[in-house]
Amino acid sequence: MLFSDSHILTTILFTPLVGAIVMLFIPRERPDLHRWMGNIFGFLGLAVSLPLLWRFNSSLGAPRFQFVADSMWIGSIGAHFTLGIDGLSFLLVMLTTVLGPLAILSSWSAIQKREKEYYILLLLLQTGMLGVFMSLDFVLFYVFWEVMLVPMYFLIAVWGSERRLYAAIKFFLYTLAGSVLMLLAVLAIYYYRGTFDIREILVHPFTAQYGWLQKWLFWGFFFAFAIKVPMFPFHTWLPDAHTEAPTAGSVILAGVLLKMGTYGFLRFSVPMFPDATVKYRWIIIILSLIGIIYGALVCMMQKDMKKLIAYSSVSHMGFCTLGIFALTPLGLSGSIIQQINHGISTGALFLIVGVLYERRHTRLISEFGGLSTPMPNFAAVYLIVTLSSLGMPLLNGFIGEFTILRGVFEVSWQWAAWGVLGVILGAAYLLWLYQRVMFGNITNPANEHLPDLNAREYVTLLPLVVLAFWIGIYPKPLFDVLEKPVHELVERVHPGYYAAPELTPPPAPAAAPPSSMALPSERPLAKIAALPFAVSSQVEAR
Repeated sequence: MLFSDSHILTTILFTPLVGAIVMLFIPRERPDLHRWMGNIFGFLGLAVSLPLLWRFNSSLGAPRFQFVADSMWIGSIGAHFTLGIDGLSFLLVMLTTVLGPLAILSSWSAIQKREKEYYILLLLLQTGMLGVFMSLDFVLFYVFWEVMLVPMYFLIAVWGSERRLYAAIKFFLYTLAGSVLMLLAVLAIYYYRGTFDIREILVHPFTAQYGWLQKWLFWGFFFAFAIKVPMFPFHTWLPDAHTEAPTAGSVILAGVLLKMGTYGFLRFSVPMFPDATVKYRWIIIILSLIGIIYGALVCMMQKDMKKLIAYSSVSHMGFCTLGIFALTPLGLSGSIIQQINHGISTGALFLIVGVLYERRHTRLISEFGGLSTPMPNFAAVYLIVTLSSLGMPLLNGFIGEFTILRGVFEVSWQWAAWGVLGVILGAAYLLWLYQRVMFGNITNPANEHLPDLNAREYVTLLPLVVLAFWIGIYPKPLFDVLEKPVHELVERVHPGYYAAPELTPPPAPAAAPPSSMALPSERPLAKIAALPFAVSSQVEAR
């Protein structure tokens, strides 16, 4: 019953919430029991989501949204409790259920105060994030979007570093400001559509015939999602929040919370306002390219490991928005895959910083050096994660970045060139960080006898390493899952993009100068795929 098609998402959503409720009745004087219960329900949340792996239907003929659960919630305003997932939300739900328990496990020895509240908040945060990705009703979506803020605020404010209150308030105010604008847009949609059902609104989008309305709705959603990504210049809350948050908070923040912004662009902005998206995408492309370059350059000036990785998220998430608003199949697919990759690689980097912080209680790069000697296994894992983040072939980062750049190149080679510069700068600051921390002589006596990874730390890091290799070597399952939602997005903004080209006889050789072979910047992939056959026909005619 709990795992039927109409209940499995509800089971996945509320498993962490059940754990948080159970922990309310555990005495505060039992911190060991709180640790065990937090981890048990964290991994139980992963276990109940695993059936989705073999039950989700990724074929083109499958329903758009699967495992739909729909029941009346607030009848007076027509709000329903409606859950459902497509290929996009399926991948993000699985990312959330993987990173959540690993983040909880990383807190085992790092958190030594108010363990009861800490683990309850982490489980509530898990519920809020899952609800955002599953909701198919605007009221329900907005509730989960706002509920997620509260646990993260307290995680930063109570268990963070020295400037934790400043960082927590800044994070809350930035996100709340964007949320208010989104709420106004949601109310306007309800006024004109008379429903909060996201599925129905997706079928009847706001096109150019709505004039100024679709433009204002587009920008209302834009600011909410751009702040969450965060896109330049709305990024200033992120370095402070990352730096001051505990390790688990940083892992969740980078691995999942930032993806809520890109998810919003893909779920709402692009399909609901296709004409406004095409009209204004050049603005978002420019902001994305600025974020890619700016984030990478600022990384090179950082002295704190955590702040460096935080600014790297600004650069890497710029690639994700760049791929989205290229509005090509490869750009969109690469963006979604890169979101998964960023969650894996950057989540692992924050776990690695957490390992060092537990041993030395400092994150200053200058305090380290030569750690590969006392910590050889740690050095090996750290190297793999670094190469994953910078986009080394056979690791996950390469698949996402290459696919995005290939999709962007179809639109403008100049945009792709600026993106490549970001890749080069990313490799520079990540390798520079690794060299400063792991190589050279041990100049600080405190680093001479640091213990290597223990069993719990292996359990938190090795699953992410395995995922990085799996996606880098065999990404086909991800592309298969994304084929249908990407097809729908492209058809919404470029109607007829996938239409088969008309079969016409090849022109005579004299009538086909070499310049006629130049491809237009946004030619459909079907026509590009047919190009070799046209060339072959011309050769045979000769």
